[in-house]
Amino acid sequence: MTTSTRGTGKVPAVLVLEDGRIFRGRAYGAVGETFGEAVFSTGMTGYQETLTDPSYHRQVVVMTAPHVGNTGVNDEDAESARIWVSGYVVRDPARVPSSWRSRRTLDEELAAQGVVGISGVDTRALTRHLRERGAMRVGIFSGNALPDEGTMLAEVRQAPEMTGADLSAEVATTETYVVPAQGEKKFTVAAVDLGIKGMTPYRMAERGIEVHVLPATASVEEVYAVNPDGVFFSNGPGDPATADHPVALMRAVLERGTPLFGICFGNQILGRALGFGTYKLKYGHRGINQPVQDRTTGKVEVTAHNHGFAVDAPLDTVADTPFGRAEVSHVCLNDDVVEGLQLLDKPAFSVQYHPEAAAGPHDAAYLFDRFVSLMEGQRA
Repeated sequence: MTTSTRGTGKVPAVLVLEDGRIFRGRAYGAVGETFGEAVFSTGMTGYQETLTDPSYHRQVVVMTAPHVGNTGVNDEDAESARIWVSGYVVRDPARVPSSWRSRRTLDEELAAQGVVGISGVDTRALTRHLRERGAMRVGIFSGNALPDEGTMLAEVRQAPEMTGADLSAEVATTETYVVPAQGEKKFTVAAVDLGIKGMTPYRMAERGIEVHVLPATASVEEVYAVNPDGVFFSNGPGDPATADHPVALMRAVLERGTPLFGICFGNQILGRALGFGTYKLKYGHRGINQPVQDRTTGKVEVTAHNHGFAVDAPLDTVADTPFGRAEVSHVCLNDDVVEGLQLLDKPAFSVQYHPEAAAGPHDAAYLFDRFVSLMEGQRA
């Protein structure tokens, strides 16, 4: 990625997909060029949480909502210390943010962090193209001296693909840190950071859990050095087929029978640990309006998602695994994608979506209570 000054709204910009489709618009955020995987997010709000979610590392996010930036950027809602998206695509950026919490415009924040974006794009047409053709590599180019179309397309096709990408260590913490319990401490959890969002340990802390957030490279000895009552595996970017170390670590936790909870990438890790495969979705699930059924209760939840890979597990049968019986606990009602797994003979479960979603919806927050119940049962 190369960047220069902030876009003025008049600087020309071009978006080039790897299949040769081109969209023209205006620079938004930093001016320069950037590459990544083109994906679309269907959320109408929560763009600040989206931008700072480490799971979006090396992805260019297309916002399907036409108006973006309406509430500006504040200093409280970020899910991490920086913006992780590789690029940002919007149709009609807000001219003036209208929120008492706003400290600066979204355009200013993107520019300050060197994130190349484009505005004035027909994002509805772009989203339909990605739905029909699938997520693919993309480049955004802006400035007064743009390369010719052939050169831009060649550069896009030279960019790395998401399949086979091992990215969790690039976004995870390098040092262990502790998020203290709110009120009385009831449990200690070792959270393996594969790209964790700030709201995740907060959701546990408000339930009386002291959370020790460990690097993605943590060993089993380092995990158990904190004397955990439970172990958590977070969300994160990249292809789960490359995550051999987290899979081996999770198997060690399962062997010990410690209560285990995984979210998103953590769900894919559990799938692999149990012996299931993973695969890349055509265009993934990203947004805050995905319907998921909890098969253990029959309840349908509106949920927040951000994943391009899924677990290949049988939907309607209980499977035998090296750690006992396992079943699919949650399923997406749009396309029958596996959205959760649970072991029937050990205290372990996971979900593919984001029950900690700060911007909402909060239908699935009960899953943190389910994790607490597992730890209570183990202690008893």
